Amino acid sequence: MKVFNGLEKVYSIPNPVLTIGTFDGVHLGHQKILEKIKRRAEEIGGETVLFTFHPHPRTVLFPEHHNLKLIQTQEEKLDKLRRIGVDNIIVYPFSKEFSRTPATSFVRDYLVNKIKVHTIVIGYDHQFGKNREGSLEHLQELAPMFGFEVIEISAREVDDVNVSSTKIRKALERGDIQTANTFLGEPFQLTGKVVKGKGIGRGIGYPTANIEVADELKMIPANGVYAVRCQVKGRIVSGMMNIGVRPTLDDSETRTIEVNLFDFREDIYDEKILVEVIQFLRSEKRFESIDELILQIQHDEKTTRNILSDISMELHSL
Repeated sequence: MKVFNGLEKVYSIPNPVLTIGTFDGVHLGHQKILEKIKRRAEEIGGETVLFTFHPHPRTVLFPEHHNLKLIQTQEEKLDKLRRIGVDNIIVYPFSKEFSRTPATSFVRDYLVNKIKVHTIVIGYDHQFGKNREGSLEHLQELAPMFGFEVIEISAREVDDVNVSSTKIRKALERGDIQTANTFLGEPFQLTGKVVKGKGIGRGIGYPTANIEVADELKMIPANGVYAVRCQVKGRIVSGMMNIGVRPTLDDSETRTIEVNLFDFREDIYDEKILVEVIQFLRSEKRFESIDELILQIQHDEKTTRNILSDISMELHSL
């Protein structure tokens, strides 16, 4: 997969079959669009192209009021697109100046003159360009003028999937990992760096890797305990994750992400870690004593090991 930051180095893409969008999550609805451009590219001996944006348009247009959390970091999105098999990703730097580009100018100057687009695949309700004036109908009018083909993603195709990034975000907000994972077509991911914590978990026999997620826009699921699979130092390790404020042990207002890695005792400070969130176990709660908390953690570990043993063969490769 080739990744182009902007259009300056885009060159010689054969018969580009292109779609446009932010594609946060690369969920089943997005995947349906990508499968459509892949099929068309195969038919004409072309290559697939996703024209996407970074940073997210809402963060640029409404910097103080966007209230946006993203399902994926940019790195996570590109990795999933690579695994799906997109040939070319054009990551265009979104700016207020770019947002004022008229729809016709965008099609002519960017898609036709720069990319030499052969086919554009677009949803029936997709809008683009200055004041969102561009649409499917607009592209259909421009197609014979500039010599490209337009393929519509119909309302029925969209409704059949019944998935959206907004639905996934809302599921994550309430800890509904099952729904989020179903819509994503794979487990939700968190990527971060292992940092030093207070050592509280080690003191009760359950050392944890404290995870720092650098991207402040990254969506973090609801507070609670989760069964997870992790990739760290080239190994895949099962574990359980706690998201929250540790009301029994610490009771701070600082929200933390901690993973207890099963049967793993290597030093991983400052290492990158990728976490796949498999299943929600329980909400975070305050226990009456440390002993009561330890008993609950032991029960959580047993439950998690059973869950991950049952589904280990079904997980995608990290």
